[in-house]
Amino acid sequence: MAALPARPRHSRHDRAAGRVHHGRVSQQTDGAALPATFLAALRAAVGASHVLIDPDLRASYETDWTRRFDGVAAAVVRPGTVDDVAAVLRACGEVGAAVVTQGGNTGLVGGAVPRAAAPRDERGSPRPQIVLSTLRLRDLEPVDELSGEVTAGAGVTLGSLQAHVRRAGWEFGIDMGSRDSATAGGMVASNAGGVNVLRHGTMRQQIIGIEAVVADGSIVRRLPGLAKDNTGYALPALLAGSEGTLGVITRVRLRLVPALPHRAVALVAVDDASQAAAFAARLRRRLSSLTAAELFDDGGMRLVLAHAGGEAPFRAPHPRYLLVECGAATDPTDELAEAVADLPSRDAVLASDEGGRHRLWKLREGHTEAVNAAGVPHKLDVSVPIGRIGEFDLAVREAIRRVDPAARTFIYGHVGDGNLHVNVLGPEPEDEAVDDAILELVIRMGGAVSAEHGIGVAKVGWLVRDRGEADVAVMLSIKRALDPGNVLNPGVLFGPRGSGP
Repeated sequence: MAALPARPRHSRHDRAAGRVHHGRVSQQTDGAALPATFLAALRAAVGASHVLIDPDLRASYETDWTRRFDGVAAAVVRPGTVDDVAAVLRACGEVGAAVVTQGGNTGLVGGAVPRAAAPRDERGSPRPQIVLSTLRLRDLEPVDELSGEVTAGAGVTLGSLQAHVRRAGWEFGIDMGSRDSATAGGMVASNAGGVNVLRHGTMRQQIIGIEAVVADGSIVRRLPGLAKDNTGYALPALLAGSEGTLGVITRVRLRLVPALPHRAVALVAVDDASQAAAFAARLRRRLSSLTAAELFDDGGMRLVLAHAGGEAPFRAPHPRYLLVECGAATDPTDELAEAVADLPSRDAVLASDEGGRHRLWKLREGHTEAVNAAGVPHKLDVSVPIGRIGEFDLAVREAIRRVDPAARTFIYGHVGDGNLHVNVLGPEPEDEAVDDAILELVIRMGGAVSAEHGIGVAKVGWLVRDRGEADVAVMLSIKRALDPGNVLNPGVLFGPRGSGP
């Protein structure tokens, strides 16, 4: 994956006067000053060189990938061991500092960067915000070749993990375009899915053991983990999708899947998203080797080609495209070709060589970067029932047009599991009317307002609408039990004080 677009940098004058957020300057300053004893405790915990307080050194940790969300951290702390993490959390608990855990910072909902409005304590005083970066937690243990498992530090990138297990003849079940930035801990915290969910499930299904530090500095450890373990509550499953609100994940034990050395990719031109979903279901029933089924539209493909270069795969444009991949121990090209030939499609191309597969996949994986390069996008990661994908695709475009007729909409995603990424260019970053229209439609159609990236701060107001009051009350009770001081990522999921939106 090519380098991410440069994040906006703010001058020292900007930081003193206010903070750029959602396209406007807010009156947020650097917040509460760090007590000298607290700063000393952080430096003692991780080393002085890994406590960043200079604004220029903090800058890349303070703005999220979309450039829509940012805030000011009093310090960025980079622990190198689980004991370092425990010491940092104990120090933060003593002074009431808020801790925002950050991995690769590839999230889209503002959950891994400081809040624009500093959290406040019970007296209304601002609390200092600390970014706890997990990028130094990069240990990768040898692959257990008998069980097909590996233990990885929270800061290990997906790309590094994939390369490591492939050398041992295994594969990891999750893959996504941000593989060179996304980290193991962040993927667990957001319960990431990626392109292979229809074959292997989400991140939650890959975890068989975990090490984490809870708010009081206690270390929870169940490593290496067992494939069958019914001893008490499944804490790994609880932490998956918790978005840093229940603990800081430091290591994970992951199940691996057999390597599939032979691959074939087909790009099928279709009339609409309904046809893409129907074709994907048909191929899934016929092809046991199917690993991915992806949807995108012609406008998105043209944007990718304009941004990254390359040639269109078909002479004439088509409304929508279905990209499918098969992986197997033996070459699946012939069976994929036969299955695609039996589809009543407009047109199709197939590639089994590495270069051809890469060119076809780039048409899909290049969307995120191309959209981000074209402006500050409104990015909505949602799920809808697979049977309603076509209906949603049409309805959401109309809903966006009603709110902003000049907006540019690009929809792509995982048609095999109902997860679509709705990207809108045009509305001002702070204008959430388009976001609200999209999420309202998702709720009406029986979908979920978040499929991979979480609720963060962007969708706090939609949590109860989606899950219901009883579900959210149970979540809050768990949060308060594990983090009574609301130290861990306040403002994410439940609102500023952990008491609901």
